[in-house]
Amino acid sequence: MRTAKVNRKTKETSIETKVNLDGKGQYKINTGIGFLDHMLEQVAKHSLIDIKLKVKGDLHIDLHHTTEDSGIVLGEAIAKALKDKKGIRRYATTYIPMDETLSRVSLDISNRPYLVWNVKLKVEKLGEMDTELFKEWFQAFAQSAGITLHVENIYGDNSHHIIESCFKALAKSLRIAVEKDKRAPKLLPSTKGKL
Repeated sequence: MRTAKVNRKTKETSIETKVNLDGKGQYKINTGIGFLDHMLEQVAKHSLIDIKLKVKGDLHIDLHHTTEDSGIVLGEAIAKALKDKKGIRRYATTYIPMDETLSRVSLDISNRPYLVWNVKLKVEKLGEMDTELFKEWFQAFAQSAGITLHVENIYGDNSHHIIESCFKALAKSLRIAVEKDKRAPKLLPSTKGKL
């Protein structure tokens, strides 16, 4: 089983996480931010990655540190669980519709972190979260996981649907990209010999 634990403690947050890439999509997530918990539950459920994530953050200041640091730690855990990356599919692109909304996530587990974020939201808050924090989460996750990540909302009106479809598309793309390729279970998917 490809599993990893990561703990991170700073003056702003204290985080414990455990992931199992070969799981069943089970989750126990508590960031202290209801909407973020809901989105990360979607990631676990639709990627089939088991995720335990417990965050104590300085929410009395604002939600920024907790949001960003949860992305950092979850990304680190997934990178650690991937080990040498032999046999993974590496690439994936997923389109997710949600009512009037369509979003796409393309990713490459390349060890070359990069985020392209083409998502515009019409409201400043979803639940208690400032909507600008979603880009911060995806940026932190991509950086720590070593993933080239393109997130795009193609169309849509409802900001909740837009963000949720982005997280679900991330989940489905992760499911495909981290999966072992039965045709090449021991091969590294790179001509460089290293990812």
